[in-house]
Amino acid sequence: MSLYRLIQLCFTLLLVGLVYSSAQASEGETAHFPALQTETARLEIHAATDTVAMEPLIRDFQKTAPDIAIDFVEYVTNDLQDKAEITCQNKAVIGDLLISSAIDQLVKLANDGCALAHVSAETKRVEDWANWRNEIYGFTFEPIVFVYNAHLVPPDDVPRTHAALADLLRQRIDYYRGRIGTYDIRVSGVGYQLAFEDTRQPSSIHGRLIESMSRAEVKVHCCTNSSLDEVASGRLYIGYNIIGSYAYAASLKNPDLKVVVPRDYALILSRGALIPKTSKQPALAARFIDYLLSERGQEVARREAFFFHKDANLPEGVDGPKTLEESGISRPIRIGPALLAMQDEAQRRRFIADWSRLMIDIKHPTAAP
Repeated sequence: MSLYRLIQLCFTLLLVGLVYSSAQASEGETAHFPALQTETARLEIHAATDTVAMEPLIRDFQKTAPDIAIDFVEYVTNDLQDKAEITCQNKAVIGDLLISSAIDQLVKLANDGCALAHVSAETKRVEDWANWRNEIYGFTFEPIVFVYNAHLVPPDDVPRTHAALADLLRQRIDYYRGRIGTYDIRVSGVGYQLAFEDTRQPSSIHGRLIESMSRAEVKVHCCTNSSLDEVASGRLYIGYNIIGSYAYAASLKNPDLKVVVPRDYALILSRGALIPKTSKQPALAARFIDYLLSERGQEVARREAFFFHKDANLPEGVDGPKTLEESGISRPIRIGPALLAMQDEAQRRRFIADWSRLMIDIKHPTAAP
């Protein structure tokens, strides 16, 4: 691991431990799902995905494989990536299957020779943008959304495009100052990925939006659920670049929390699954991937876990077009070598430094870069 990545890891662990420990699982926290019948094998999944989101899929998979027990180890994205890199370099074991929302990090692992290929009838159905070298498969279709507290954001203020959000923060800066939340891309791999992808969109107003959020003294968090908790509680009014599946699940619990799919463009995140080269159960890991990609797995994901699907109507109550695929606004994040640019160390340092100057340093001149 480079000195920069080591420093970043230390900073990440300190920040997460001190600030976010109540909202996110620590590295290595494990949920055990015992076999429904006599255990004959155990699958170990290491994931930067909430256990509560994956649980319906795990339990349904076990109905098709009642002799299989599953250990699910939850991380924040950067922690999973750092551990996976170290174990790959040392030819050590990090479970049997990796799952992450930070697709660029999985692509780097595969590019470094840390993944096993898997081909089956189910994988052949996957669209090209969600498959790289038969080593990484995307199994969800999740829009990146805005969320707001309807008790605090007047109907006329609700932003439905990125430009509208930028304008709102300029026009009503006194009302929204300190009340906007988004990812801290210094510690969140998926937050960094989404911020980077924003800059790639045609006719993007990303620069103007970032400037508006900076002037509004945006609050940054390590994780989606931290931002959602703040908006739901009323400490924040609007959340930006929020993973749609988590946002919708939170809205079901709190009627004041509303979800908007932006009408100008919606980044589409597909969580990736990768079998590490040192997996002790590669065939079982491949079987779980096939389940995730199957019609049965996709239906469970849409109904109970991740809620969105490219061919289905948006979930009830979500403010947006009827379907993502037909609307023309969806911008899937293609799983492939283009994502390696995000993981180039010099590029990453420059991007985070520029972001920090606008979003952090301007308000807190002594803040660490």
